[in-house]
Amino acid sequence: MTELLRGLGVSAGTATGPAYRLPGPPRLPPPRPVTDPDRERDRALAALAAVGEDLGRRAAAAADATSGEILRAQAALAGDRALSVGVARAVHAGHEAPHAVAAVLAEYRSNLLAAGGRLAARAADLDDLRDRVVAHCLGLPMPALPRPGCPFVLVAVELAPVDAALLDPAQVLAVVTSAGSFVSHTSILARVRGLPAVVACGGALEIPDGTVVTVDGTTGRVNLGAAGEEAEVPAPRAAPAGDHLGRTSDGHRVALLANIGRAAELGGAAVEGIGLFRTELLFQHHVDPPTMAEQVGAYAEVFAAMPDRQVIVRTLDAGSDKPLPFLREHDEPNPALGIRGLRVARRRGDILRTQIAAIAEAARRHTARVAVMAPMVTTVAEAAEFTALCRDAGLSTVGVMIEVPAAAVRAAEILQAVDFLSVGTNDLSQYTFAADRRSGELADLLDPWQPALLSLIALCAAAGAAVGRPVGVCGEAAADPAFAVVLTGLGVTSLSMSPGAIPAVRAALAAHTVDECRAAAQRALAAGDPAAARAAVTRV
Repeated sequence: MTELLRGLGVSAGTATGPAYRLPGPPRLPPPRPVTDPDRERDRALAALAAVGEDLGRRAAAAADATSGEILRAQAALAGDRALSVGVARAVHAGHEAPHAVAAVLAEYRSNLLAAGGRLAARAADLDDLRDRVVAHCLGLPMPALPRPGCPFVLVAVELAPVDAALLDPAQVLAVVTSAGSFVSHTSILARVRGLPAVVACGGALEIPDGTVVTVDGTTGRVNLGAAGEEAEVPAPRAAPAGDHLGRTSDGHRVALLANIGRAAELGGAAVEGIGLFRTELLFQHHVDPPTMAEQVGAYAEVFAAMPDRQVIVRTLDAGSDKPLPFLREHDEPNPALGIRGLRVARRRGDILRTQIAAIAEAARRHTARVAVMAPMVTTVAEAAEFTALCRDAGLSTVGVMIEVPAAAVRAAEILQAVDFLSVGTNDLSQYTFAADRRSGELADLLDPWQPALLSLIALCAAAGAAVGRPVGVCGEAAADPAFAVVLTGLGVTSLSMSPGAIPAVRAALAAHTVDECRAAAQRALAAGDPAAARAAVTRV
């Protein structure tokens, strides 16, 4: 009998191995009176400088561009002049060096939490910076990742940027944290490395070191002990050597595409194209929207990496858990149901028009087959208006994301206005089940195997088949090999996921005929709950 823990699955895949916990950082000592403020100030500023230099060195040696960017941002924060000034003031107000650093960063942290959404997810970055500077002030080392002498599952409260950037897939099989969110650095870097990851997992910190666990980064399940009765899809045949195309064993084609935010995330992976180019990463660190020239350059970099291949660009998906400084004009009582995705154009139509123009200009310079799609489309009228804007700019292939149940049930009508649909399973689950996608307590409702969600996907796929237009899935649920088989059986024509997840999905499809996929889909649709749906597919 195994014990089951639940959290948020943020990086697809499964792994089994012994769990080992990341040790906690040094604790602040009891405060003492400051007898030499100048000495304490110098001690604090020297610690900030040393930590910044260390982070800079780690950024320069990072194994990938995403890790390097995250560490450079952390190093820049350590060198921020306002932080140094605040720490110096705290020292002269009577705080010792480590306590001064902790007090100022606590204020910064409070401001991020008040901002909410993606900014709140960065509060852990400040905790890590505090811990590193405090450790330097005390002359103590920061705890290193465990070294049990065998591949293991890493367990932590949350991974700091440095720890996340150092994850080695040859040693770390999967990651489980008690805190975190879909946009935390733990999640981002786990997806980049293709590591299964579950965050916001209650009870994770109580797992004894050495306990064998099975982590499912798609469903958010963590089994303690044996893997249990939930088997994976039978070991599939490998795809033919050198063939990176997705197809079933009898030749039915399913395009296998990548989800990225920048070209560096491809990491040399063999992909058929890009199914989701997340452009909001370009906007995140701007006080004002990026210029037309900045955008053209960023889009062109991705297009250049995909000559003669498909690249689907998602226009700015901001709002809710992805706030941007230049869009925070009004407080919203419920941001997830407010101005987000395409709805941002209701207030700032200039941002959407500039972005579309930049995509079109970058597309003209390269041979990539560029398509564009809008997030959070709800009505046929919104789809038609977006299509007109794109075609006026010279973009001939236009689609929309299906993330709202209202759009799913009107998929046939929306397809009269656009060229393709792309189902975003994360948000479609959130809105179908009225369950915040960031809530670990509601992970069971957000399970992609929910038959109600499968029914909505089937409705979209059938609408596409009726008019001969493609319908893809770009949520990370597509990275689950068993679920990919079901999606293929529902009639989905493309699957988009983190690049590292593509080989396993390709192999799973190659192990089944299209009729077997269709039979699996019907069994899942007929199931009464997610567990039964999964079992109906994986135990055959």
